[in-house]
Amino acid sequence: MCTITIWNEFRHEREDEEAAAVYPDGIHEALATVFTGEEAEIEDGIEYDVRTATLDEPDHGLTEDVLDATDVLLWWGHEAHDEVEDEVVDRVQERVLEGMGLLVLHSAHYSKVFKRLLGTSCSLQWREDGGTERLWVVDPGHPIADGLDEFIELPETEMYGEPFDVPEPDRLVFTSWFEGGEVFRSGCCYRRGSGRIFYFRPGHETYPIYENAEVRRVLRNAVAWASPTAGAPRSFGERE
Repeated sequence: MCTITIWNEFRHEREDEEAAAVYPDGIHEALATVFTGEEAEIEDGIEYDVRTATLDEPDHGLTEDVLDATDVLLWWGHEAHDEVEDEVVDRVQERVLEGMGLLVLHSAHYSKVFKRLLGTSCSLQWREDGGTERLWVVDPGHPIADGLDEFIELPETEMYGEPFDVPEPDRLVFTSWFEGGEVFRSGCCYRRGSGRIFYFRPGHETYPIYENAEVRRVLRNAVAWASPTAGAPRSFGERE
């Protein structure tokens, strides 16, 4: 059993007609189907326990009890990063260091928790009308690329371009190319403490990116990769 919590601002889908048309129940609910649908059961043979949480819930839906029970946290944010309480950011950061996996999706590169864990601005270039995107698999032996072809092609997407102000990834799984000629490190793996972090670029709110079968495959692979492992115990402080 893998316990997943999917966090989403849930603002665009309530305030913007174009986003609501693509994700009428919210991006978090669309992401939940990645793990609750028949495809997950057939392809993975893994049982997922999935819950969702949103910005306007008490504690943003991320209480200590929720996070303590979470194996992997998926985070989607865009316009309200500053509204996330620092106390909740502290709580998420601590759990990642303890071993909880974290998937940072699309514009959540600017989230407080991602910037905190990476220690940089996480800034980049962008253009909303990015045209076609090809996500090239540049590390085909990585578990997150399992079951994919050489690239994933998205016919309509937002462009993110280099420079991307993040530390050098431990492993880079995807590099994107856009019609304008831009490139971007779109699948970055990090380890912080005992926790694994994966940043995955696609997922703009006005494009049905999370309906793409290969994108959904990546998300399930990433959850499996980021799930906590037993490892050796850690101890700190003075030793007798």
